[in-house]
Parts: sequence; structure tokens; C-alpha cells
Amino acid sequence: MSVLVYINSSADKIAKNAFEAVTYGKKLGDVTVVTNGKADESALAELGKYGADKVMVDRSFEGIDEQQLTRLVATATEKTGAETIIFSDDLVGKAVAPRVSVRLNIGLVAGATDVPQEDGTIPLNVFSGKAFGYVEVNSDRKVISLLPNSFQPEETGSTCAVEEFDGNAGDSRVTVKETKMPEGEIPLPEAELVVSGGRGLKGPENWGMVEDLAEELGAATACSRPVADTGWRPHHEHVGQTGVAIRPNLYIAAGISGAIQHLAGVNGSKVIVVVNTDEEAPFFKAADYGVVGDAFEVLPRLTEAVKKFKASN
Repeated sequence: MSVLVYINSSADKIAKNAFEAVTYGKKLGDVTVVTNGKADESALAELGKYGADKVMVDRSFEGIDEQQLTRLVATATEKTGAETIIFSDDLVGKAVAPRVSVRLNIGLVAGATDVPQEDGTIPLNVFSGKAFGYVEVNSDRKVISLLPNSFQPEETGSTCAVEEFDGNAGDSRVTVKETKMPEGEIPLPEAELVVSGGRGLKGPENWGMVEDLAEELGAATACSRPVADTGWRPHHEHVGQTGVAIRPNLYIAAGISGAIQHLAGVNGSKVIVVVNTDEEAPFFKAADYGVVGDAFEVLPRLTEAVKKFKASN
């Protein structure tokens, strides 16, 4: 089977979800990667280690204009004869995958969590992660967007060829005046460890203990929606149904009650640890481990325990 994988290489480095998507695609067939912009050729060639046979890059435009990217992927699909088109189900994939599906008149499965089953159905989470569903695609070709951090990257090969091509992307109708990227931080969708805080921390001046624990663990920091809405923390740290959906190996939540909207964005975490003074907090029902206690006491003690553990190893 011929597989086309779109990756966003507009940042300084290739994100983990790109390696996930390429690994996923390799499970289905021969993989061609398509991207755009000025990504370093040697970095793109590294995708071969994860299963890419070739990378096609359009250097004529940068950015993430959805209409340009739709035309780019459609052109690459026709050029390669791809039967399956893979995206990461991130902000770019959520915007472009449906457009490609409509443009090519083929079926779409959004948020897949695994490769197609023996009967051809594709598994995914439904009802905000409360259940699993299996989707059958009746069209000859299909578009699949892969839920980030649901499929581990695997190195199975060596570097691959990188070639330039014209994706017929056309002109952009969107003017980007400024782009701000978080500096010195682990992007939340890629983080394997996350420490998060809520209104129980009482104010932004107390966030140091969240950051201290995150630093010792090598984790990303996050927050609940009320915290972001009140300006205690930047909005890119907001996790939940209306924020960033994450699937880390470990999610530590301090001072967060666990409303259904928050759970919808974090219940894919492998292990959830909750710290809250209210033993009736709904988050405890979803937690793997719960600590009924004051975050102002528990988090510093956790930080010290991590320091001691690291010092002894």
C-alpha cells in the first residue's frame, strides 16, 4: 500500500508527533512524507529511520495556511498515488485533514489510536475518551489523523532521500503578522511527564512549587482553564476539552477538582496522580493515585523526594 504522511516542519525541529505519524504509516505500507518550508534537509532525512522511504518538500512557501496545505497534500497524493493519507491530529491536522478529505472525496477517520484491525476498522476514542469506537471507511482511499502520543515512534531504518517538488499550493489569503513560540519549554502535546495546577494554588505567585517539581522530573507544566482565563498562566498551558488534549505517561494534578471538561483533555494519560484537600473531588474517581492533602505541603515534599531519588542513582 502506498502511504502519504504530512508533517509540519515549520518549527526549528521536527516534532515527536511527526515520528509517530511516520511509524504509523510504515505499519500500513510504503511511506512518502510531504512537508513545506525551509526545514533542514538532514533533519528531514532522519525521518527515514522511522520508516519513510522518501521526503518531498515544497520550498515555495512556509507557514500553516490550511488552504495552501490542502492543495499541497492533494497534489502530493496524486503524484504518489497514495491510498492512505496520514496526519497527526494536532491543530494543523485538525484543520487540514477534513479539507483534504472533502477535496479528494474520500473517507476520514479523525483521532485514530491504532492501526486498522483485521476487519479493516480503525480504532479511536469516543465520548471524550470514555469509550472506544471502531470506524469502517468505505472509500477506496482514506485520510487518517493519528491522536498524538497514542503510537510510539520506532526506529526501523536509516536516512532517506529528500527531494523538492512543486505542490501547486498557490498564494495564501492569510497574512501572518507575528508568530510567538514558547521558549525553553517542553511542548505539551509531546510531553511524557506533566505537572499541572488549578485554582487550589490560590494565585500565580505560588506556581514556583509546580515549576520546581516539573524541573526535577523533566516535565512540562500545565493548568486548568480557570487558571488560564484569570491570567495566572499562559493559555498555551491550558489542558482540557477546550484547551490542549494530552496523553502523557504521567499527569500530576494539584488543586484541580477534575471537572468533566478538564478530564476530557487528560484522561488518555497512562498514570494520573491527584493532589487535593477535598476527598470528594471528582478527579479522584479518575486517578490512579490520590493524595488527600494540601498541595502547599505535598508538592514540596514530592520535589524533595525526587531530588533524593536522583541523588541516590
